[in-house]
Amino acid sequence: MLHATMPGSARLEAGFTLIEVLVAMVIIAILMAVGIPRMSDWVAGTKAANAASFYAEGFAMARTQALANNSQSRLVFSDNANGQKNWQVDICFRATDTPCQVDGDWSSTEAAAKGAPGTSTMYRSIRRDAAILPASNRMSVALGPNGGKAVYFTPLGWVDTSRANPVTQIDLAPPAKEADLFRASRVVVSMLGIATVCDPTVAKGDSRWCPQ
Repeated sequence: MLHATMPGSARLEAGFTLIEVLVAMVIIAILMAVGIPRMSDWVAGTKAANAASFYAEGFAMARTQALANNSQSRLVFSDNANGQKNWQVDICFRATDTPCQVDGDWSSTEAAAKGAPGTSTMYRSIRRDAAILPASNRMSVALGPNGGKAVYFTPLGWVDTSRANPVTQIDLAPPAKEADLFRASRVVVSMLGIATVCDPTVAKGDSRWCPQ
């Protein structure tokens, strides 16, 4: 006995029609066009939000190296290919009352500081590359307050105020056209050499307020 075939069964057995495939492809293309930029924004915003910790680590490392080695230290900033600031911590073993003046006094990433009391590996410079941060068109990094490029520390871990234009704050902000990409932040180092991450947009009295 022959059974009647349901009208839709042939269509199901045949799979998707060409029109359905084209519609699905259009939908996928729209989702990708909308989703990929948003994913890019999310990644950039996440990296930018972590930038304050990246620079706070530099200040903390410089202070730690000075205290641990009973030496002078310095945190030096340099531009990278993305327009952001790499940092490097160097140490020097000359007496505090005889400031380290020439590069030969300081450690490098390849060689120990002059007069280091131990193996060269222990007394070399420590460097971090800002390639992990968003490019400068997505986050501005401003060293302050007077346009310096480095900050020096005494063997006690204090900022060496005898050095001109020490970098004692770093401002991190999104571009004006993408103000909601991430929240602006600031890294401030006190004269005692202690770094703090704060919010430059809040008023005094707020726990996130930046000390002056």
